Amino acid sequence: MKRHGLITRLWHWLNAAALIVLFMSGLNISNAHRYLYWGDYGFDPADAWMSVMRFPGWTTLPFGRYDLAAARDWHSLAAWVFALALLVMWVTSLANKHFTRDLKTSWHDWSPRSIAGEIRSHVAGRFEGHGAIYNGLQKMTYGIMLGIFLPMMVFTGLAISPGFEPAAPWLVDLLGGRQSARSLHFIFTWAIVAFFAVHIIMVIVSRPFKQVWDMIAGGSREADAND
Repeated sequence: MKRHGLITRLWHWLNAAALIVLFMSGLNISNAHRYLYWGDYGFDPADAWMSVMRFPGWTTLPFGRYDLAAARDWHSLAAWVFALALLVMWVTSLANKHFTRDLKTSWHDWSPRSIAGEIRSHVAGRFEGHGAIYNGLQKMTYGIMLGIFLPMMVFTGLAISPGFEPAAPWLVDLLGGRQSARSLHFIFTWAIVAFFAVHIIMVIVSRPFKQVWDMIAGGSREADAND
């Protein structure tokens, strides 16, 4: 049996590409107004809770220049890919039992002792899942990412999308207003960036070539169990 199913592998790489485009185009959009607010309205920097740095052109999309219209086009295109891929991933994971089999956590996984033990194992360079595809800490972080962070990127993105509020004002209200949704979008963006950085580090320190190849070819559960 494959360690990673075909849909999981396709989603992984498609999601990574979409997030890179979303992030870089989002930096360009952020440069248009670098202040964040809470509530429904915000335009005066004096009312902002945070002033965001101006991001250099080499980090943005379009690359090397400020172009708000083009950045919004890139952002919208990648957002559709990101949202639809996430929906397919969730439907497939529930249908083929991938979520309940590999990602569902237990009360034991959330205990302070278990979390502390998993952290010690990671610091010591031990990443085994005790016969499972993922260990407890991985299941928790992947579950939070798939169940909270990524969906919230979709919901907050919709809430700040021009023209969406008349179609679903309840979503904007639920998020505390359009400017609150924008602030939350920013916060979840950087939380995902932090996860992405830790994820890359963990891959590098834990047999990187095998990890990457398994996410391309699928790997084998039997081979992992015998390692």
